[in-house]
Amino acid sequence: MSLALDNRLIEEARTLGKHKTKKAAVIQALTEYIQRKKQLEVINHFGTVDFDPDYDYKASRKAR
Repeated sequence: MSLALDNRLIEEARTLGKHKTKKAAVIQALTEYIQRKKQLEVINHFGTVDFDPDYDYKASRKAR
């Protein structure tokens, strides 16, 4: 499979990331993109979970 990608962007990413190959730069970029999107999903859940002020986490540890 081949993709038509902006060579300037790939070369800049390769240089900045000190990658030996364009493939390594693209793989790293995609990996970081996926990680960032997953982080944003988690952030979107902040404030949506109810907090129980009476929850005793120490007691739940002892129950195990």
